[in-house]
Amino acid sequence: MNQILTQQTLLEQMHITEFDVTHRKEFIAFSVDDVTDLVRLKPVIDAQIDTVVEAFYRHQTKIPEVAMLIGDADTLRRLKSAQRRYILDLFSGVYDLEYVNNRLRVGLVHKRLGVGPMMYLAATHELKTQLKHVLQAHAADPAWVEPGLQALDKLLLFDITLIFETYIRSLVIEIESARKKSEQYAQSLEHLVLERTRQLEEISRTDPLTGLFSRRYLIEDLTTELRRALRRGETLSLIYFDIDDFKLINDRFGHARGDEVLKKVGAILKRITRAEDHCFRIGGDEFCVILPACPIEEVQTRFCVRLQEELVRDMPDVKLSVGVAAAIPGESDDAEKLIARADAHMYQVKQRTKAARQEAAAPVAPLP
Repeated sequence: MNQILTQQTLLEQMHITEFDVTHRKEFIAFSVDDVTDLVRLKPVIDAQIDTVVEAFYRHQTKIPEVAMLIGDADTLRRLKSAQRRYILDLFSGVYDLEYVNNRLRVGLVHKRLGVGPMMYLAATHELKTQLKHVLQAHAADPAWVEPGLQALDKLLLFDITLIFETYIRSLVIEIESARKKSEQYAQSLEHLVLERTRQLEEISRTDPLTGLFSRRYLIEDLTTELRRALRRGETLSLIYFDIDDFKLINDRFGHARGDEVLKKVGAILKRITRAEDHCFRIGGDEFCVILPACPIEEVQTRFCVRLQEELVRDMPDVKLSVGVAAAIPGESDDAEKLIARADAHMYQVKQRTKAARQEAAAPVAPLP
């Protein structure tokens, strides 16, 4: 719907019909006799129309607010022409749908110009005053003036109701338009807030260095997956690993090299995990991977092997200590206990690896 009513759609928007026009006239007691009284004065108005229009605008242009709205001479000339037609219509005797549509159009023009109700009523009063002076001075029969003025009062009231309804309708449309814009803005703002909230949640869930999930959501996600595994009767496995001698990497090659190693480990995990798996960097050089519906045997024979292969290909000098734990269907196990078991297994692996290295590095006793 347009914000401003157009002339072609005025009658449709206002829902005015021939029946409605008749009813409105009956409501203000505007009768056939009133039409006769107005038409009888038409010759006087025809003869004095220019006098009335000029007198009317002399008075109007003395009002600062009106003069400001009128502006230039071209606008004043157009207004005089429109006023001339309007006055002639008042005494034409024809007050049908076309007349009503013209009144609505006048109301639309006044609304666009910024002529408020008070200003319009004052102008209507001034017009009636000018018409009264002319009729009293030039009517062929003075007895015609009073009935004619009473009929004019009714017709002007008829017009005022139409003009004001146009004002109201325009305001309603503007309010409705403003409401829709406000709703659209609110929806847009809500969408923006939701998107920003999602982004912030994503940032808070994600480790900025590796792009993996952060420790903050490990317990929450693992608990959810454990419950799902219990309902489905599936085995859930958890991998817990860290990078061997990571402090030595930082001390010897600098933290930039350490960060590069962490990023590459994160990239490897993203590359070898399934869509349903969850990968976490839980602090420093420690990582966790939740593998739903994955037995521990499959983790050890396939996933861990693949992890070591990818690591050798990308960073052959980097080693991992990997611990694995599984939540078996029917066994009671919560997230923290499962993490603790995987961590303990990783520690055992690390100790065995360290012991093996020490044994390999020990000097061989000479043969006797």
